[in-house]
Amino acid sequence: MKKLDKLILKAFAGPFFLTFAVVEFIFLTQYMLKYLDDIIGKDLGAGVIAQLLFFFSVLMVPISLPLAVLLSSLMTFGTLGEHHELTAIKTSGISLTRILRPIFIVSVLLSIGAFWYNETIIPKANLKAYSLLWDVRQQKLALDIRENIFYNGIPGYTIKVNEKQGENGDILKGVMIYDHSGRAGNSAMILADSGRMTTRFNGQYLSLDLFRGIMYVEKPDQHNRAGASFTRQAFATTRMLFSLASFNLDRTKEEYFSENKMMKNISQLISHSDSLHQRLNVERRLLVTQLNPYYSYARFDTTGQAANRRLANWQVPDTRLPALSVGMVEQAANRARNVRAFVGSNAERLTTLARDTSSFRIEIYRKYTQSAAILLMFLIGAPLGAIIKKGGLGVPLLIAILFFIIYYVVSIMGEKYAREMILTVPLGMWLADLVLLPVGLFFLYQARNDSGLLEGDFWRRIARWVPTEQLRNLLRNRSFLTRRAQA
Repeated sequence: MKKLDKLILKAFAGPFFLTFAVVEFIFLTQYMLKYLDDIIGKDLGAGVIAQLLFFFSVLMVPISLPLAVLLSSLMTFGTLGEHHELTAIKTSGISLTRILRPIFIVSVLLSIGAFWYNETIIPKANLKAYSLLWDVRQQKLALDIRENIFYNGIPGYTIKVNEKQGENGDILKGVMIYDHSGRAGNSAMILADSGRMTTRFNGQYLSLDLFRGIMYVEKPDQHNRAGASFTRQAFATTRMLFSLASFNLDRTKEEYFSENKMMKNISQLISHSDSLHQRLNVERRLLVTQLNPYYSYARFDTTGQAANRRLANWQVPDTRLPALSVGMVEQAANRARNVRAFVGSNAERLTTLARDTSSFRIEIYRKYTQSAAILLMFLIGAPLGAIIKKGGLGVPLLIAILFFIIYYVVSIMGEKYAREMILTVPLGMWLADLVLLPVGLFFLYQARNDSGLLEGDFWRRIARWVPTEQLRNLLRNRSFLTRRAQA
């Protein structure tokens, strides 16, 4: 490795790791905010939160790498150009493509690594992350008894308190408890002047000590009629234990989620996509034969030359046709409605099946496009950094965000068009790369020729290419046509 390569790689390494960490944090924060309502207030514990953050940070790596390469390339070559190091290297007879070679090799290695990462790590991380997220979403909110609000989070009981006191809100005033754990309605009720809440057995049970209260119990008779007998019992103190097992995080078996397309590698996606495609072809072929029962056929005599001539001309004598009646018209209308309903339902089912097939193919191409995006972002960022000659996080950050937004929007559009079958899946998934690839090649051409793309002289030279007299005539004619249109 030459000193030039070491210099460029050293200048690239610092910005790359910094921008990658920042971009990863931003994407992770943005992604976790979508599920914030499903996480807060459930007393999940630090372990579950840490698992969610770890799994989703793993999922953000393929999205963060292209933007990190784009921004770090802009910063590296912008800084080299700003400090005139790039000019000094060029004056020694070294071409720009040779200068870009070390980071290009790194980008190729990152692309290969990203493809391996998408193929092996991402399916497992998706399975872990979304199975845990499903369980978190099903988890009930933590025990939260509020003043003057009926709380029914504990199965079989409804609790209401008038006032909560103490540093931890564990002292209760005016306690009312409806006990319907026996599945007999609100046949038992407890009123207490005060109480105290504590947790026992490592938080598995809620202990509620009640003071100065009355228990009301309504018992049915032998014919199960309510209100047959009524019991009232006063107490000075009593203790009730409530199981908090329903607040525990129950983990679902991960194999229940393994059939989702996000949890499969390329070979599994191809196999599932091919099976769906074959099923779609079979369904389309069967549609024609399934329509036959909805039609009636009439047989005509085809003996004789005259009959053969009429049959060849698709003509049937009126005398051979049955007389038209109201019943026949109604029967034909019913058959037509049945055919329309049958075709409509089957068309919707076939469209859904075709979209499912496209969605699996989209996941296949996504693994390739996300890896190729790293090379594309390098092709845009490195030459553009050599052109603008500005380092730091100012101008490079704005330009990087602009191009990444363009790439992100076009890729979403292409994926949507591919999912809706407006475009083919390969064209829709590669649309963003095809749109920005000419832009990167243009920047590379301008950087190799030391073009001042962002300087005023460059655009003034382009303006000289336009014939001035012809431009004036064009503007004069346009103004004349505009006045005539307004008149």
